[in-house]
Amino acid sequence: MISSQSSPPIGNSVTQTLRLRSYEDGVWSLDSGYFRDSFDAVHLIEDGGELAIVDTGTQYSVPRILQSIKEIGLSPKDVRYILLTHIHLDHAGGAGLLAEHCPQAKVVVHPRGVRHLVDPSKLWQAVCKVYTQKVAERDYGGMVPINPASIVEATEDLSLKLGARKIHFWDAPGHALHHVFIVDEGSNAIFTGDTFGISYRELDSAQGAFTFVTSSPSQFDPTTHRASVRRVMQANPKAVYLTHYSELQQVQAAGEALLEQIEAYAELANRHSHRENDRATAIMADLQELLFEQIHAHGSPLSQDELETLLALDLRLNADGLVCWLDRIKTSQ
Repeated sequence: MISSQSSPPIGNSVTQTLRLRSYEDGVWSLDSGYFRDSFDAVHLIEDGGELAIVDTGTQYSVPRILQSIKEIGLSPKDVRYILLTHIHLDHAGGAGLLAEHCPQAKVVVHPRGVRHLVDPSKLWQAVCKVYTQKVAERDYGGMVPINPASIVEATEDLSLKLGARKIHFWDAPGHALHHVFIVDEGSNAIFTGDTFGISYRELDSAQGAFTFVTSSPSQFDPTTHRASVRRVMQANPKAVYLTHYSELQQVQAAGEALLEQIEAYAELANRHSHRENDRATAIMADLQELLFEQIHAHGSPLSQDELETLLALDLRLNADGLVCWLDRIKTSQ
């Protein structure tokens, strides 16, 4: 998920209080500073004095990551891996800059993402074209290329050792074709990027966390998305860690909700497939009705106005992504 509406970057200031939280089994979450509080999480995994960083936020997040490493008593030389769920810039924009500070680290990414890390010029140009160069530089800071020798392809059969624990990688399409799940045996948890949905802490209620599907552009696919969600549910981890935002323990309930939403997203998009010029607007209205009804049923204390403010970006991006999906279907017919 990429935003073009973020505030001026705050992640480049390490003088601000770090929002670093420790979970069990050597896992931490760090607020990357991107867009707003509790929106974009970087996760750290530690075992035996070795570190893995899961997703990096933008370039402006790197000083925060380096400070968090210091806070837990380690140094950048202890970072063995920079693990990327996918290469959208709120997840991987800071990978190259962080790698420069972590000389022992290997950057692990889906095979489809490798070329964009080695030479990020096309990816960066695409972002600038969509959001203008001024906004792209303000929100993401650019991208630093990564030496191919420092990159490991996260193939389906890849297994890495961090300290005494093993970390595995699963192909996880649905949100993006270059997406992986990162399975950590040490914590019995899965780091799911965006493919197992979004769960903002502001939407928590007495019923627990509320989770919803992100269909942001441009590779949403209902069939593969459902398969990826089911794979997590079948593994039955103790928790999943979402980039937006962090720990989620109600994995089965969240998975069931996501499966239903994927179906609902596809159905409402198809209702508007005949439209020519206003599909995104019509789809966004239906998405808002669907999600707000579910959120209210979940017991959210937020008002209608608060929900509109909180979810404005997601509704717009999800509608745009569904339009991309409809266009792909039309092209393939």
